[in-house]
Formats: sequence, C-alpha cells, structure tokens
Amino acid sequence: MLYHTKEDLVNDLKGVIDIQRNGAVNIINKDLLKNKKIDTIVYNAVFNKESALKDAARWLIRSAGSRLGVVSSSIQSLYEAMGKKEYKGFTVPAINIRGLTYDVARSIFRAAKKNHAGAFIFEIARSEIGYTDQRPAEYAAVILAAAIKEGFEYPVFIQGDHFQINAKKYEKDKEGEINTVKKLMKEAIDAGFYNIDIDTSTLVDLNKPDLTGQQRLNFEFAAEFTAYIRSLEPKGITVSVGGEIGEVGKKNSTVEELRAFMDGYNNTLATKGKGLKGISKLSVQTGTSHGGVPLPDGTIAKVKLDFETLRNLSRVARDEYGLSGAVQHGASTLPPDAFDKFPETGTAEVHLATEFQNMIYESSAFPQDFKKEIYDFLKNHHDIKKEWKEGDSEEQFLYKVRKNGFGPFKERFWNLSSDRRNKIGEELEAKFDFLFKKLNVIHSRELINKTIKPVDVALPNPPGLL
Repeated sequence: MLYHTKEDLVNDLKGVIDIQRNGAVNIINKDLLKNKKIDTIVYNAVFNKESALKDAARWLIRSAGSRLGVVSSSIQSLYEAMGKKEYKGFTVPAINIRGLTYDVARSIFRAAKKNHAGAFIFEIARSEIGYTDQRPAEYAAVILAAAIKEGFEYPVFIQGDHFQINAKKYEKDKEGEINTVKKLMKEAIDAGFYNIDIDTSTLVDLNKPDLTGQQRLNFEFAAEFTAYIRSLEPKGITVSVGGEIGEVGKKNSTVEELRAFMDGYNNTLATKGKGLKGISKLSVQTGTSHGGVPLPDGTIAKVKLDFETLRNLSRVARDEYGLSGAVQHGASTLPPDAFDKFPETGTAEVHLATEFQNMIYESSAFPQDFKKEIYDFLKNHHDIKKEWKEGDSEEQFLYKVRKNGFGPFKERFWNLSSDRRNKIGEELEAKFDFLFKKLNVIHSRELINKTIKPVDVALPNPPGLL
C-alpha cells in the first residue's frame, strides 16, 4: 500500500508507532510492526512517488530501528582490535545486494540469528548504485527494515564499496570526478554508511619506474578522501575506511606494493591534519575477478587464488601497519572449498556479490517468462548491447550484463509473488548459513558486543510529518 498523504502514514501506524511532536519515536506494538507494518513502510521508502513521504518512511525506519537496537554502526573498533591481534581466526563477509534487496537482506539476518553472527557487512558499490537504482538512503532503509522484520536487534554495518575514481572520467575532468566521489561519500554518510572503501587504485601507473611513483596518485587521493570522510563523521563515530592497492582482475599485489602504498599514504595523511585516523584495512588482488570469468556456455572458469600471497599481505598489513588485514574482492563465485581458507590466511574481509545475483536468476522459483523479458531488454538496450564483445556467445554476454536488469525492473522483482520470493529467500539463507560457517563468523555477536558501542545519530525530522 502506498501512502498518499502524511495523514495516511500516521493513521496507518496508530497503535504501532507513536510519533511525538519533538520527533521522538516510541514502539507501541513491536510484533505488529515486525509482522506487518514494516513491509508497508519499507515499500513506501522505496517506491512512493512523493519524495516527502518517501523520506518520512526512511526516517521512520531508522528512528524505529534505533529504539529496537537496530543501529547503523562502524566496524572500526573491531578492526582496530584485529590489528592489535586481540581477535583472529575469522573473516568478515561484506555482501553486495543488487536486487530483491529486502528479501535477500532478510535471508542474511535469518542466517545470522541462526549462527549468532554479528560480524558481517552489507555494502553497495558506486557502480551498483547506478545500475541497480539504489541510492544510499534507500539501500540503508531497506537493510534496516529487513533487520526489524527478522528481529535482528543488534548493530548493522553498511558500507560504501569501491567508492572509486573512474580513470577515464578523471582524465577528462579531474576536479569534476574528485568532487563526484566526495559528493557520494557525503550522501552515503548522511544515509548511515559508516564504513567506506576508497578505491583510487584505478590511478596506479605501472609505467612509472618505481613502486612509490606507481602508487603515488593512489595513496595521495586515498589520504585526501580519508581526511574528507573524517570531516563528515557524526559525533562519536569513526568511519571504518578501507584502501586498495591493485585493481581486481589485474596483476597480483605484492608486499612491496603494500609497503609503498602504506608509507606514502601515512606520510600524506599526516599533512592533512593532526591525529587523523587512517585506514583500517587494505584491498588487494590475488587472482580473482569481479563476477568470475564466463565461458562460452555461460559457466564460470575455475580461478586459482593465490592464498599464500594473501597470507603474506595480511600479515604485513597487521604486523607493520596495525591494520585488520587484507581484503579480498570478487570471491563469491569461488568453489565452496575455498572459503575456509580465508580465515586460515588471516584475511580480514571478503567481498561477495555475483553468486547471489546468479542464485536469484537461476532459481527454479524465478519466473522464466520474466527472465526472458529481462534478457530481451538487455539484448536490445542501446548502451548495454555495446558490451557484447566480438567472439562472446549470447550466454557469456547475458551472464556479464544481467546485473543491469535489477534497476529497470526493480519494482517487478519486489512484487514477485510471496511464494516465489520465499523460495528464493530460503535458497539464499542456506548459502549465507554456509558462508558464515566457512568464514567462521558464527558466535561473532559476542565480539561485536565487546568491541562495538552503537551511536544513535540524531536525524532531522522530515518536513511536514510532525
């Protein structure tokens, strides 16, 4: 149900949520909120055509969540403890959700409750924000609503992934591209993203004769963006910031590159302001690629991940720079027996995305006629079909571009029948249950309780609601 006026919203929530004139929100009937009303609120947070009502729904989700312990938080203090070697033996999964976001997030929270897990992150990349049509405020609202729905009343970690300088756009308009990234960072932090991965590795120049020269633009802009993020932090929150030394899908990273980046980054950050806290982790390349490499029949080529390099990079990151460790991107399409190696090698965080997208499209519960409609759209879209490279089969092309179907068909995905969404959700829940166990974040809720002190950021009241 879409609200048409603020009175619709307020009247629908009578006896469930009490909204006081000073902006305070009290939960009157938690069960009714979880079992029914949150579904309506989050639908309006995404699809209401009136921006004022959409903003009011998002404000309600965040305000109600804070009353229940569902607080968007920074994972910084856990990562600092990992850097001090107080905790080890697990790898934090960072999960990108491209479509069916509410249902997928619900399946993650169910798996987390089953495993007493607390150390896991929801994230969305700069590129995904575009092609999935999910701005930060919407994404955060949906994640927090899913936590309320599933009764996960603990800190929630939401992250900006690959907040990246686009190298081509940078060459054409350096200041414009830098300002675009900064604008996105502010938008994300305002929405409750208190974890941000800076990616300026796109500016690494391997033609330079020495490692410092190769990494210079990377570490200088990473330091500039870090200082900018620190200037935006709400009181009491230290945003967890990540850096990156090598583009995923390119050559493998080395310990020497890590040192060149970190030394240059720390020296540059020191010039930006006294006592600025630096990054808490560092993304590296050890053999994966985003989305995997599709073969002509649409299956994915096997990837040989260099776990020994990953182990060495994580060790140096912790021992020499006090970071939580190295971060591995592009890992969701790895074989099942690879995932328990991440905790073994001391990997701090692993980023997972494409496999969950694949599971949605390939589920027996996903309507074949709807999938054909999406595929036909992709094959005929003026810009998307440019991605069809010479020599690629149709299966290869569709595998690489079907992520672009989530944005244009977002409401159609959301409005699939409950039977279909529940079936897909069950399949995904089993996958997340597997990953939480393999990455050894079961019972990590205890670590979160020890290290994370949620900060309830006061939000401005939405105009016209009170």
